[in-house]
Amino acid sequence: MAKQDLHLTRNFGIMAHIDAGKTTTSERILFYTGKTHKIGETHDGSATMDWMAQEQERGITITSAATTAYWTWNDNKYKFNLIDTPGHVDFTAEVERSLRVLDGAVATYCAVGGVEPQSETVWRQADKYNVPRIGYVNKMDRSGADFYEVVRQMKEVLGANPVPVVIPIGAEENFKGIVDLIKMHGIIWKDETQGAEFEIVDIPENLKDEAEEWRNKMLESVAEFDDALMEKFFDDPSTITEEEILSAIRKATCALAATPMLCGSSFKNKGVQTLLNYICAFLPSPLDTEAVVGTNPDTKEEESRMPSEDEKTSALAFKIATDPYVGRLTFVRVYSGKMEAGSYTYNTRSGKKERVSRMFQMHSNHQNPVEVIGAGDIGAVVGLKDIHTGDTLCDEDAPIVLETMDFPDPVIGIAVEPKTQKDLDKLSVGLAKLAEEDPTFTVKTDEQSGQTIISGMGELHLDIIIDRLKREFKVECNQGKPQVNYKEAISKTVNLREVYKKQSGGRGKFADIIVNVGPVDEDFEGTGLQFVDEVKGGNVPKEFIPAVQKGFAESMKNGVLGGYPMDSLKVTLVDGSFHPVDSDQLSFEIAARQAYKNACAQAKPVLMEPIMKLEVVTPEENMGDVIGDLNKRRGQVEGMDNARSGARIVKAMVPLGEMFGYVTALRTITSGRATSSMQYDHHAPVSSTIAKVVLQECNGRVDLV
Repeated sequence: MAKQDLHLTRNFGIMAHIDAGKTTTSERILFYTGKTHKIGETHDGSATMDWMAQEQERGITITSAATTAYWTWNDNKYKFNLIDTPGHVDFTAEVERSLRVLDGAVATYCAVGGVEPQSETVWRQADKYNVPRIGYVNKMDRSGADFYEVVRQMKEVLGANPVPVVIPIGAEENFKGIVDLIKMHGIIWKDETQGAEFEIVDIPENLKDEAEEWRNKMLESVAEFDDALMEKFFDDPSTITEEEILSAIRKATCALAATPMLCGSSFKNKGVQTLLNYICAFLPSPLDTEAVVGTNPDTKEEESRMPSEDEKTSALAFKIATDPYVGRLTFVRVYSGKMEAGSYTYNTRSGKKERVSRMFQMHSNHQNPVEVIGAGDIGAVVGLKDIHTGDTLCDEDAPIVLETMDFPDPVIGIAVEPKTQKDLDKLSVGLAKLAEEDPTFTVKTDEQSGQTIISGMGELHLDIIIDRLKREFKVECNQGKPQVNYKEAISKTVNLREVYKKQSGGRGKFADIIVNVGPVDEDFEGTGLQFVDEVKGGNVPKEFIPAVQKGFAESMKNGVLGGYPMDSLKVTLVDGSFHPVDSDQLSFEIAARQAYKNACAQAKPVLMEPIMKLEVVTPEENMGDVIGDLNKRRGQVEGMDNARSGARIVKAMVPLGEMFGYVTALRTITSGRATSSMQYDHHAPVSSTIAKVVLQECNGRVDLV
């Protein structure tokens, strides 16, 4: 097989709010690139990219599907690695891990809904990983579609710099085609051939002035990236060539200074080919990105690797999926060097060598076997046993750790048990496999009740997990009522002396520490234990101090009120004493654990609950009822905006504990006209009356509240 020129590879994903048309756009891309011969539809449940049964039933994307396709533009054959990502906030991790390994993204917007809450979230995620983007305004054929309004919202809400490179001909039901501002001609799609054919026409008379105006705006916004273009723009704009414009826009896009804007209607097959051409033109290839930077695990120094096959291998495992036929698939992005089937690779997290038995290029859930995956490419590997999301794979003689991904903590948990006792083993195998696949899903056993608690990002997320257990692992489950993931904190500083003494003949145990335990300093970043050592004169020997630190850090997993974890704590070790014979590390660790319990009980502990950021879009007439209902749920309304369609947007902060079944209640109040979206914001203290109720349920220390 001829080696693929890396300049002609594009790794990109499609990211957007729910129902903006990500999967439909992906399906069209597959159709036009010749990957599929029949167009799949989300609403029929026949979309290629939504291959899971749950996705087809619900018409939503849950896992990001990867596909490889080819597209010819300017006589060059480009290779696409396309990832279709989910839009629901419950699956935010899927989007996160896809953006981490992609070089570019297509941000899709609905021409009616514009920039929605989830569009903001994915935009921030793309900013975090510095991913260049193209904007695509879909659904131009729907009533209320307005391309220019979406461009304005992107400026205002996202703070982006949108540069339209096309403008629509007609809108709503009269949407026929687009005017290409670079080539200065119109494109009209033919409905009879499903949009596969189009004709190039002159710009309609009524749009000529508008097209000129937008073309000048486009040139102005990108002129600063190309000096030759700048000169020509001021002297004689008519002499500017196509190549100069394309190269200037490309530079601006790769530098994250501009977002080229396109529009179309994927469902009606209009605008997708232009989108494919401009993906080739503007999005970066693996060679445009700088070298990937990682840390050498032995020397702890930074190292970089160039995107070339001659370099030492480095690859990132960004997703794990279980396939019923081939077993465990690990999706990898190779940054440098190459991975070959049958070779060995080294995992820097586990420190083990593993054999790569087979390799595939993926097409949704079908695999096409390949021998090599080279630098800059994305593929799937079979055969790795000990692997987690975010692991780095590399050569043993040149180890490197690439930056891993951070995932949010789960916010909601439910207890599950199998309906029949004989399914117990099946359940634990199924849950373990699902937890491997999804880093935001956790499984733990409650120590007091012995129940299995599964936690995830929202009700929909857990619904799908239960559904997958039933289908893929044939386990029927009973589920308990949802539990909120509370945390604990303390509100004042306490000074305490803890002495641990045990004498039972022979060598005893002895440790004595004086500590200040309280809330962390304001300037302390992150979570966890802030430990300060102020011992003078060796009263507590140096070798025992880490044991004190460890004792406190371990104890933070269980708070004093109800055994909920404590996020942050400051401990200052002031003084202490030791016994030359009886003192050892374990004694000091036990003393720290006891000190934690006793100090926290005195330091006014408080229960913290997750607060969700909620947005409700509701018609004007139902607004009073919606706000009344939020007040009942202890919500704080923070603001109201007007939506374009005359509806009102209510923004509020609401405790998660009050939000179970909210979607159903909202539908009832507004006769199904309102919609809501919610995402985790922060943890906040609970009032003592509610805290007492919660602690009574979990048999916690009600006396301390």
